[in-house]
Amino acid sequence: MGIKAALPKYELYLYNTVLGLAMVWSASWIFEVSSSNANRKAFKPSVKPGWYYFGRKMDTADSEWVMWFSTFREHILFALSGHVLFAKICSLLAPQHRSLVYMVYGLLAVWTSMGWTYVTLILSHCILLYSVSLVKMRWLCLLTGLCTLATFKCEPFVSWQADFVEGDFNLRHVLFYGGCGFTIMRCVSFALENCDRSGGHYSILELLKYNFYLPFFYFGPIMTFDKFYVQANRSDLSRKERELWHISVQGGVQLLGIIAVDALFHFMYFLTIPTDIKLLRHLSDWAVVGLAYVNLVYDWVKAAIMFGVINTISRLDHLDPPKPPKCITMLYVFAETHFDRGINDWLCKYVYDYLGGKHDKVLEELMATVCTFAVTVVWLGPCKVVLLWAFFNCFGLNFELWTAKFFSMEPLASFEMAMSEAMSRRIRAIFNTFNFWTIVLYNILVLNSLDFAKLVAKRLLLKGFPITTVIVLFVTYCLIQVIKERERRQALIDDPDPVPPLAPAPPPATAAPATISTTPPTATVSSSTPAAAAAAAAQPAVEPGKVKAE
Repeated sequence: MGIKAALPKYELYLYNTVLGLAMVWSASWIFEVSSSNANRKAFKPSVKPGWYYFGRKMDTADSEWVMWFSTFREHILFALSGHVLFAKICSLLAPQHRSLVYMVYGLLAVWTSMGWTYVTLILSHCILLYSVSLVKMRWLCLLTGLCTLATFKCEPFVSWQADFVEGDFNLRHVLFYGGCGFTIMRCVSFALENCDRSGGHYSILELLKYNFYLPFFYFGPIMTFDKFYVQANRSDLSRKERELWHISVQGGVQLLGIIAVDALFHFMYFLTIPTDIKLLRHLSDWAVVGLAYVNLVYDWVKAAIMFGVINTISRLDHLDPPKPPKCITMLYVFAETHFDRGINDWLCKYVYDYLGGKHDKVLEELMATVCTFAVTVVWLGPCKVVLLWAFFNCFGLNFELWTAKFFSMEPLASFEMAMSEAMSRRIRAIFNTFNFWTIVLYNILVLNSLDFAKLVAKRLLLKGFPITTVIVLFVTYCLIQVIKERERRQALIDDPDPVPPLAPAPPPATAAPATISTTPPTATVSSSTPAAAAAAAAQPAVEPGKVKAE
């Protein structure tokens, strides 16, 4: 059935009310647990003094967030502000050379922060993959890139390459792995695009421009080389109407998001609580389920803010970066589950779509998903948790295709066509409800721990059955319907239903038999007599909103 299938308004009001009350109820449990256990001994390593004038402590369990937005925010802002300043001057004086200025500034910034030996290491990887790309063999480029990436995930190669970094500061570890990992992915993108280019090769200078663009160098996201090459070498730098206003609004939203997350850390310790298994065993089912959901939402918010700040700067440079990740709340199918659209675009372009074709054949889809998650495991670093996460997500992605194939067979397809679109939407939402929680449980493995994922699964499926299980699934069903309603409205905006033509006047009594259409071409009324034609023509025209969408 179509995505534009509508539900009665009173039903949607019920779903929104239930969803709002459930979220408030779950948040109140987390707030109560956070307040009553702020001085718990297990919380001392991560719950630090915060807003003393409010008497609130702060959850600092996410060292990455604390490092970016507290400890090193001045250094990061200084480097990015310098990039924006030089980029603006260059875009005014010599726009045709702006990509070269980006490269020079990025190279100097990396040299200043990490030392010349680190720059030498990065350049060696660039030269290696550039040399391999000259052969123009896709499999060799991809294999070389993955082997090079694996050297940052296993000993003794990791320790040997880490010695190339000068200085000893807290940010060194993150910048080293971030810069090297993203460099390899960018070099592989360049190599594969060079293989596909007919009539010559890209110069190594284009690879250096692509790799040393500072906003993307350490933190990502990854923009594939073909897109970066076209956008960075464009000399026409005119902007669309109100584009600067939208960029300013985007920057303001990122700032408000940082403030909101910082405030939330002082009232709900949702990152520290999952690390205390003893405390979790004494919490209510609502608190445990709420913690699992909030942890996933926070991870999306963090990724959206970090990539959003970088994307704002790149848009000032007249680039069109990858979009922020889709909110976990809006995900109920495995095919859209990704927290980094840059990595997702890279994997889809060079692995998933390349091997999977149209993604409608079982064996091709299985091979494409296995290869895609194999590359992802190398990117994240092979370990027990990552392997489990990759296996379950790979299975979930293929299971969706198997299920779609099964329900498209007879007589199931005829059953669905016989029912109304609203009923079909409700039945599909029931299946999506189970899908949503499998996505939540699978991703908790990577974001938290295996023990926390096991505890959530036991509370949801075993210990809390049937009361907690049924209530949580019903609330999730309401969430799915709210998401589907939002998608329906967006679909009507993107592809509005055509307005049906008005019915023509009835023919005279002596006219020959006619065929009169009072609805779109899918529904016609055939008249064999003048009286029937007149009766059909007298019917009122169908309103656009009431036309069923395929």
